[in-house]
Amino acid sequence: MDRSLPALLPHPVGEQPSVEEFAATAETFGGRVHVEWDSGGRVTPLGQLPFFIEYLKQAGLFDGWVADCPLTFSSPNAPSKRDLLGTVLLSVLAGHNRYAHITTLRCDAVNPRLLGMKKVVSEDAVRRGLAKIDEAAGLSWLQTHLDYCSSPLLSEPWVLDIDSTIKPLYGQQEGAMVGYNPHKPGRPSHCYHTYMMANLRLVLGVDVQPGDEHTPKHGQVGLWSLLHRIGRDRWPALLRGDVAWGIEPVMARAEQEGLAYLFRLRLTANVKRALTKMMAERDWSNAGHGWQGKETTLRLVGWSRQRRVVLLRRKLDRPLLLVDRVEPEQPLLSFAEIGPDREVWEYAALVTSLDSEILTLGQLYRDRGDCENTFDELKNQWGWGGFTTHDLKRCRLLAGSVALIFNWWSLFVRLADLDHRPEAITSRPLLMQAIARQTQHAGQVTLTITSTHAEQHKARRAYLRIAGFLTRLRETAEQLDPVQRWYRILSEALRRYLKGRQLHPPLRLAPA
Repeated sequence: MDRSLPALLPHPVGEQPSVEEFAATAETFGGRVHVEWDSGGRVTPLGQLPFFIEYLKQAGLFDGWVADCPLTFSSPNAPSKRDLLGTVLLSVLAGHNRYAHITTLRCDAVNPRLLGMKKVVSEDAVRRGLAKIDEAAGLSWLQTHLDYCSSPLLSEPWVLDIDSTIKPLYGQQEGAMVGYNPHKPGRPSHCYHTYMMANLRLVLGVDVQPGDEHTPKHGQVGLWSLLHRIGRDRWPALLRGDVAWGIEPVMARAEQEGLAYLFRLRLTANVKRALTKMMAERDWSNAGHGWQGKETTLRLVGWSRQRRVVLLRRKLDRPLLLVDRVEPEQPLLSFAEIGPDREVWEYAALVTSLDSEILTLGQLYRDRGDCENTFDELKNQWGWGGFTTHDLKRCRLLAGSVALIFNWWSLFVRLADLDHRPEAITSRPLLMQAIARQTQHAGQVTLTITSTHAEQHKARRAYLRIAGFLTRLRETAEQLDPVQRWYRILSEALRRYLKGRQLHPPLRLAPA
């Protein structure tokens, strides 16, 4: 008779451990810690994203973006458009700026399913997929969805900010040319000509050009194309730009089209001569924030006519140190001592077609600083500083995609705070990043969120407000189509900007 005992399984079938059967021990200052790895749990580091996903669903933003994408695959093994674009969306939201960072998303077992995706595709699949998109069709697709974000708001008075930002490159990319690069002189770059809706920080369009095409000569094409596309009746009340745009071709075209403008002027010899003449006069007007202003009319070299110029000055009360770097090995230092018999002023010059008073013009141009903050945010906190490929086409497609996702997130965070618009460096850690574990019982899916943010109570209050609004919209506006729901969402998010007015979509003609 065989008396041997049968081999016993350490974990019988149906009682498998939830963690992998290997562990480690770490001796810490708080004592010994036993560490186990759980590769099968449904967790995500972006645990508060479901509210943003519902916002995209209610407004039809993500579905429309995927449906309109001019990408087709012939291979049965190729990823779906939804998986590819969903991967791009999650990568940009997570703050990535390299294709290689996409690998970190592949452990997320929660959010891809909530977006209707089957899987997160690899970085190589994203590159190959974008390469298959026809450039003209792809740029038109992205511009259509950028217009969809902003078109309901263009009937309100608004200001168009125009500017260019430089993206240094470190490889052999197409369009990597040496041009104007203030921070890294001599470094090849791309130039992003950008058109932005001021105050709301919405990108209306972006055109990626080689680094040596950074002047307004190359940006004007996109500017007037944008204005003609949106229609004359929805043009901005003001066109605003820095010193690069205060040139004859831009101003003459704006005057011809009847579009008001406000640009900063280069401090040329004739501008300095006018400032020197007026410094001795005493009837300077208050321009706000310590600035004083005085207006004149000038016709500079190359100008076709005289134009109104506002000279600005501000007295400095702090000591200054001047550095002369003619000899980098031994820079020369000089000190500007300020005393009762000596004054130091900083100065600037504006050219405009407006007839507003100097105080208004000074504040209008200072408001342009918000545009510079947006460029800094897009380059350093979103993806404009990276996602570089060898061909210019995919750089343009990713630049437009980043701008679109930036617009989506900017409008979403306004639902959380109707009075302020926080930057991504603060809003994403607060409103997105939290550990969440997904469980399912009796057909009900539950996400348990653990936030590590010190101000998690603010996120909880914000999301309770957003969830309440989206629930009311879902329950009381079932008969509305995505366009009508999008107008409701914009009206709520921009309640302060619209002064409580409700946006209404244009009437659609019934089919004959």
